[in-house]
Amino acid sequence: MEIRNSEAAHLRTKKSLGFSIFVFRISIFVILLAAGCGAPGEPVPPSPPVPVAVLDLAACQAGDGVELVFSLPSKTVSGEKLTAAPTVEVVRSSLKPNGAPDAKSFRVVYTIPGALVANYISSGHVHFTDPISSAETKEHPSATFAYLVRTRLSKKRASADSNVVTARVFPVPQPISSVQFRVTETAVNLTWSAPTQTSAGAPLSNLSGYRIYRGEIDSHAPAAPTSKDLSAIHWISPLALLGPSAGTSYSDKQFEFGKAYVYTVRTMISVGGDEIESDNSEPVTVTPLDTFPPAAPQGLVAAVLPGTAPSTLVVDLSWSINLETDLAGYRVYRSEQEGARGQLITQDLLPTPAVRDSSVEAGHRYWYTVTAVDRAGNESAPSSRVAVDIVQPPS
Repeated sequence: MEIRNSEAAHLRTKKSLGFSIFVFRISIFVILLAAGCGAPGEPVPPSPPVPVAVLDLAACQAGDGVELVFSLPSKTVSGEKLTAAPTVEVVRSSLKPNGAPDAKSFRVVYTIPGALVANYISSGHVHFTDPISSAETKEHPSATFAYLVRTRLSKKRASADSNVVTARVFPVPQPISSVQFRVTETAVNLTWSAPTQTSAGAPLSNLSGYRIYRGEIDSHAPAAPTSKDLSAIHWISPLALLGPSAGTSYSDKQFEFGKAYVYTVRTMISVGGDEIESDNSEPVTVTPLDTFPPAAPQGLVAAVLPGTAPSTLVVDLSWSINLETDLAGYRVYRSEQEGARGQLITQDLLPTPAVRDSSVEAGHRYWYTVTAVDRAGNESAPSSRVAVDIVQPPS
């Protein structure tokens, strides 16, 4: 009887110990589960910043494409300032038969990495042109496209969609293949051939003229642009409209010698009262150099006058002033042989149109000529010669 009671007590103790171990294990599991669920004080991954949505997207046709213009966001949705330029996604869609954008057809057609966004910024706005193939324009003339843009700093989360805009795209003239130039003293003269067909190869009609654009680059740049895509150029002054032309030539008279200019020409057509431009012509880079000398001085006269010392003479020379705005001064030459330029009577340029030669000797005949020199170092042709006889004054 005592043995049975002892066994029963042992079993009860064993069951109680097993239950305690079970409870202990359950407690450890609960603690670990709570820790895995983000207990207070534990670090959690930060949420990626999300830029605010673009709200000022605008679109219009630009050559064989649609130019999109918008402001780059500068803050996140939580109001924090962006510390880096976000990546831009350009999204395009076709339209439904009722003219509304087809939400199902929206797709990303181009992505501008944040590191390259600065290449597309001009006057504080992003300017990006989405190219439309000429084949698509030919198959669907006057088609309308819808656009929106998104920005992102993380692959996980993008900004909300921008406002949706539409642009109608018409066939445009093929780009002008070559622009020729000739530099004169007063102008950079551009000429080109008129295009005869659209970029898709159809006959061209309704041509209304041309627009000429000019930008300035570093004159010491290692290479001039050779492609119509000018987005990667480091501009001193970006392309800006110089003016229109009704024909296939244009004279740029607002230039400066020594600067490097990039010129492009766009053909214009008239569609429904609106002017639409072609793509850029092949760019032409011109660095006009001043190789044009001033005009030869006019009206040279000479007079023999008494010198400051007794029995000495000087030759007083004067001539009409040159009108060039870049005039640096004059040089005066003297020779004892007719037809020869002779030697300079002064080593430095004369700032005024007059000088006195006190190194003459009695009994000699001298021939004088004058030249004008500009700031680029160009020297004019000589003036008309004037001969002077030096006669010993009576004692």
